Amino acid sequence: MGNAQEKPPGSGGGGGRSAQATAGSGTRSRGGGGVEKPQTDRAPGKGVANGRGNSPAGGKEEQGSPAVDTSYLDAPAGALPPHLARLKNEGNHLFKHGQFGDALEKYTQAIDGCAEAGIDSPEDVCILYSNRAACYLKDGNSSDCIQDCTKALELQPYSLKPLLRRAMAYESLERYRRAYVDYKTVLQIDTGVQAAHDSVHRITKMLIEQDGPSWREKLPEIPAVPLSVQQEHRDKPVSAEVAQARAARAEQEEARKKEARFTLLKREGNDLVKKGNFQEALQKYSECLTLKPDECALYTNRAICFLKMNRFDEAKQDCDSALQLEPGSKKAFYRRALAHKGLQDYLSASSDLQEVLQLDPNVQEAEQELEVVTGLLRKSLMDSPAHTPRV
Repeated sequence: MGNAQEKPPGSGGGGGRSAQATAGSGTRSRGGGGVEKPQTDRAPGKGVANGRGNSPAGGKEEQGSPAVDTSYLDAPAGALPPHLARLKNEGNHLFKHGQFGDALEKYTQAIDGCAEAGIDSPEDVCILYSNRAACYLKDGNSSDCIQDCTKALELQPYSLKPLLRRAMAYESLERYRRAYVDYKTVLQIDTGVQAAHDSVHRITKMLIEQDGPSWREKLPEIPAVPLSVQQEHRDKPVSAEVAQARAARAEQEEARKKEARFTLLKREGNDLVKKGNFQEALQKYSECLTLKPDECALYTNRAICFLKMNRFDEAKQDCDSALQLEPGSKKAFYRRALAHKGLQDYLSASSDLQEVLQLDPNVQEAEQELEVVTGLLRKSLMDSPAHTPRV
């Protein structure tokens, strides 16, 4: 006890596999998960049940039922006229509540309405096709998703969401070369799309297995995204929702780096103790404590270093801290007993060793040390002035 330290998805068909899972997970920035919606949309007062159901607009309210807020339907949607904007907004609402089949119908009506009305707004029609593609992707219809994404990209080349959704659909159909090209194109536009990074890494392994060392030669040409498109994407205002998601991901990444740094430092400290480099090990454990000040093992490990360097007061303080965190820590009691012994406080050392044996009667080191400390305590008592015979 004295010196020990604390020690993509597989292949599938059109059902979606990893791409389907990725579609709903979001990205570091604008990605392929949710449908595109006006910034002025407001959440309804009452949710819509999952699955297919009645549209929130147009149905009569039952007498006595609470009013449903449908004001979001009248939010502006780009250059679309009000009746088509309502269809798009309703589709967004249904998609958000998991009613992908109903959302798909609304987007289809809006797309058909644009054709009938001769709407000349490529950006708005692109969004409708991209949103309908998201519905197809959620329902596992990868082929129709690809068709809609391609139409969207014909209207608005290098549009991020259709590219990402088409890549996911290609991947679900095991058309890995085309998926790879679309993911790489996405990353030219926005290097912060984590879903694309993860998928490129995953697909690269598959293509190497499939095509061997010359896999790159078999890829379709990856288009060069114009710098103007990249700059335009960077200059787009970020919604509060996206900003919040980015902040959360940044926090997770910071926590991951902190954990990796902590693990490395602790391992280095343990290795240094084994080699007898106690001063360097002490520094590693101290740095660990700046990252995780509430980990008991760090204090008991650093206490070893202080004990080996005869810095008994500091060893005792670390054991005190460990016991505040874990009152039943055998190692903390044992190492504090050694610190008390070094400070010649044999009574306290004996008390701590008895605590160890109460917690675990089989700790032989504690039994042996208790015998030594008991002998030292007796000797100190015999040598005290109270036991010195008068002349």
